[in-house]
Amino acid sequence: MANITRIKAHDPAKPHDDDTQDKSPKKPKHNTKPQKTDKKAEKKAKSGKKPFILIRPFVAFGHYLRDSWRELRQVRWPNRKVTWKMVLAVFVYTALFITLLVLLDLLFDWIFSLILK
Repeated sequence: MANITRIKAHDPAKPHDDDTQDKSPKKPKHNTKPQKTDKKAEKKAKSGKKPFILIRPFVAFGHYLRDSWRELRQVRWPNRKVTWKMVLAVFVYTALFITLLVLLDLLFDWIFSLILK
């Protein structure tokens, strides 16, 4: 089967940056540059303005598309071999289910024909 990696917020096998003994100054812990997105979010929160009522559905749809794209970028797609295994499993299950339904149909047809004759 496929090797599925589970993503966790904290992996107990790996120590945090604070837990490590090697305190190298190569990577700063905090970003020293101010972020523009924080200022925009603060302005929006302070203003409290909502978009015009006719524009709201389009704004909501834009948010939906943006969030959907972010989620799709996080998906780990299966490789070709795993995909074909899953397709084969679906075909086998479908064939078995169709066979079961046909057998049940024949059984009930035979039973009802005995009863109604």
